[in-house]
Amino acid sequence: MSFDGLSMNMGTIHLLSDAKSRSLSAENITGEPGKGAMCPLEEGISREAARDLGFGWKVNPAIRVAAGQIATVADVDGPGCIQHIWMTITGKWRNTILRIYWDGEEIPAVECPVGDFFCSGWNEYSQLSSLAVCVNPGSAFNCYWPMPFRKHCKITLENRSDNVETYFYQIDYTLTQVPEDAAYFHAYFNRSNPLPYKQEHCILPEISGKGHYVGTYMAWGVNNNGWWGEGEIKFFMDSDKEHPTICGTGTEDYFCGSYDFEDPKTHDRYVEFSTPYTGLHQVITPNKLYNSQFRFGLYRWHILDPIRFDEKLRATIQALGWRSGGRYLPLRDDISSVAFWYQISPAQQLSPLPGRDDLEVI
Repeated sequence: MSFDGLSMNMGTIHLLSDAKSRSLSAENITGEPGKGAMCPLEEGISREAARDLGFGWKVNPAIRVAAGQIATVADVDGPGCIQHIWMTITGKWRNTILRIYWDGEEIPAVECPVGDFFCSGWNEYSQLSSLAVCVNPGSAFNCYWPMPFRKHCKITLENRSDNVETYFYQIDYTLTQVPEDAAYFHAYFNRSNPLPYKQEHCILPEISGKGHYVGTYMAWGVNNNGWWGEGEIKFFMDSDKEHPTICGTGTEDYFCGSYDFEDPKTHDRYVEFSTPYTGLHQVITPNKLYNSQFRFGLYRWHILDPIRFDEKLRATIQALGWRSGGRYLPLRDDISSVAFWYQISPAQQLSPLPGRDDLEVI
């Protein structure tokens, strides 16, 4: 019995496959068979710790990347499929930029601060349990989005900090045939800080091609008192112009909560939750001195309900609170988002990633 190895679940885990399992790490930078744990003792970053044990032990479990440098952590030929990425890094998470390129393209399909890609935009650990992304103690980032490629996969990490940073990583993939109708994984980061008055935050600028939208992560920082989530999310697809085909009923509704995410018993606090498909997994509460604002981390995966488009797609969200007289208040909050989708056509040049100061969490 044969299975293509592109993705598996509890319903297919028993099926045999001709796919070849491979893994990239600092201990096997090429992923080739039988090429792990070969770093010479004198070249490893753990050479002092391993000096009594020598070659073949834990000699080089991570890489160190100088300030301003870009490290390539995956450079493999296909066809194949990335199945899991694990990573933990030093430094501020928005100072490391993750980029993924498919099939030799010059434009990355993924260009995102590493923390936001793993639903951790505020540079503070918050445990997350979902099917697509898990964040585990102490700061372990895990991604399970399947990422097929036909010819080549390249993954890089750019260190934008002023210091040498250490990156631990493991990228698990298979070499396997990719079906003709398999689309390429994409992710787009955007930040509005602050959101201009009476404007909507752009989650995804207009993209062209055929595909399906599979997820949203948001790092939302409020700049007013009161409830901040009355705004609606909108997905404009194909022939939509002024009005969208899909329009939500409120921010907490889109993230599958209700009534301000409040504790229904006490009505005096937010309730964090993390489920396979959606969550308010992070609530950063103000203190009495420097941490003066509420900040939230939210995710919504469209794994069972992907938003499919044939020609184009655009996504926005409003930021609305309340003002006197029971009127909506357009907010000027600090909003960051990551859009996740699959698409047939090549990666497109969207708006450039902000510079380091514009990404900084302050």
